[in-house]
Amino acid sequence: MHIRKLNSLRGIAALIVFFTHFSDITNWLGGILGGGSGAYGVMLFFLLSGFLMSYLYLGKDCNKANIQAYFLARAGRVLPLYLVIVVSSYILTQTDNPLLYNIPDEQSLVAHLLFIFGDSVLWSIPPEIQFYLVFLVFWLSAKRRRGYIYVAIIAVMILLFFTNFPRIYGDVYGVPYNVFNVLRSLPLFFVGVIMGMHYDSLKVPDYLKSHWFILALCLIPLLYPALSPVTTDAKRKMWLSYEVLLVMSSVFFCLVFLVPNNNLLLANRLGDFIGKISYSLYLLHMPIIAHVNQYALAVELKLLLSLLLSIFAAFLSHRYFEKPVATWIRNLPAKRAANKAVTNAASV
Repeated sequence: MHIRKLNSLRGIAALIVFFTHFSDITNWLGGILGGGSGAYGVMLFFLLSGFLMSYLYLGKDCNKANIQAYFLARAGRVLPLYLVIVVSSYILTQTDNPLLYNIPDEQSLVAHLLFIFGDSVLWSIPPEIQFYLVFLVFWLSAKRRRGYIYVAIIAVMILLFFTNFPRIYGDVYGVPYNVFNVLRSLPLFFVGVIMGMHYDSLKVPDYLKSHWFILALCLIPLLYPALSPVTTDAKRKMWLSYEVLLVMSSVFFCLVFLVPNNNLLLANRLGDFIGKISYSLYLLHMPIIAHVNQYALAVELKLLLSLLLSIFAAFLSHRYFEKPVATWIRNLPAKRAANKAVTNAASV
């Protein structure tokens, strides 16, 4: 079953990150949309990731064929563009032409390729990859009893709370790592997993659903440091706050469970389009904004140009690179089986 609303939600997450970084780089609107507020877009990505993995796979047998299909699908979706950007960033940095991201030496390159560290927006890919392995443990546990998943999640959440989200980072022989990135991301993944587990079984009565629940999205700007009604330092804790986790989880629950599936603001062609290119939009927008900002243009023109160029670059990447490569990767087992069948037939 395809949940069309998730396309638009994925697009909204990417646009939150885009506008935050544009505000930070250009000081648009006095920077009120910046200050690290792109974190809330990334949180939506992590919630979506946990939800979709749980929804798509926990109901399937955890056998060799399904595990292989799972890893090939995940690898095909995330790795090709990420690896191209990482290697290109390293090469460009070595030639004093840092058009993408700062990967200054071999140690940094290795850290990116091992998914233990990431520069700029690349930081969020290692936690994503690491959670694929965590989810495999959940999947294996669900084969015996799903209750083990709840026990593991509750235990980790309590541990993170009492250890105050330990900042485990450093380097080994110059290779940087930041385990804190995955630790601070786990609660979002976990909430997504739990919601995905119950999407089909939790039957929300029609009278409780309403298009007005889309207004839950308005809670996200209220978390922005410059817009938050909170006056303490808690408004900048973001990843370290279970209060923020509660708000973001509530927004996600409202949009996925309580907003009707035919909501025009979430189920439309524009949302489908932005959602499809959201990953490449997320990875490519920063260099484009930085480059456009070098021109002597009005900030409104910079915004329009940055957004259009980012969307165009993301479309080209998705259409002519990501999608074909992902399809090729997912079809590897079928091609291997076909080649084996031809070989066996020829040997008879």
